[in-house]
Amino acid sequence: MANRPVHFIWLLDCSYSMQGEKIARLNYAIREAVPEMRSVAHDNPAAQLLLRTITFSTTAQWHHPTPVPVDDFTWQDVEVDGMTNLGEALTLVSRELQSPPMPQRALKPVLALVSDGVPTDDWKAGLKAIDATPWGRKAVRVAIAIGADADRSVLQEFLGNPELQPLDANSPKQLAAAIRWASTAAVKAASQPMAGSADTTVKQPYAPPVLDDDDDDDVW
Repeated sequence: MANRPVHFIWLLDCSYSMQGEKIARLNYAIREAVPEMRSVAHDNPAAQLLLRTITFSTTAQWHHPTPVPVDDFTWQDVEVDGMTNLGEALTLVSRELQSPPMPQRALKPVLALVSDGVPTDDWKAGLKAIDATPWGRKAVRVAIAIGADADRSVLQEFLGNPELQPLDANSPKQLAAAIRWASTAAVKAASQPMAGSADTTVKQPYAPPVLDDDDDDDVW
């Protein structure tokens, strides 16, 4: 049987508040997570993992506009610029969750949102656009809150499940751990065939790693 596509979409906050170490660590963490995503994909041969990225700042745009098989994917660093137009990014993603372009035989898509601030546009309209699509409702969603200034209530609404919590990334080490988890556990959940109207969300929330007392890792 031919394998079925799993579309994994990063939604990355690239506003000015992400400048400096945050954006550098984000680029590094995703680049280092790609080989682990390949490993997970190889362990699930019935699924074809396809990656792409959308960034949002003063505008939202596709950073990797075409779905790329994980074996062929090369990370291209993102850069900071402007505000936090999350709603525009969600609206762009919603258009890709229609059928077409999403194939009917696809497995659950993965939407992974990373942000360190507060949206500056009508993000609720964008979220409604995603929720209005069948694939948006089926999607496995994860959210990573970078630092204390991230609007966790927005990320919680994005998750759409009161039993789940955004992943806390209050330091570079926690960000790396959160990215690894989002890149692997979510793909494993999405790679399972759908059965009727069964719940399609990730069942277990992520427990952020506890840093040792003698760890000198910076805290954001």
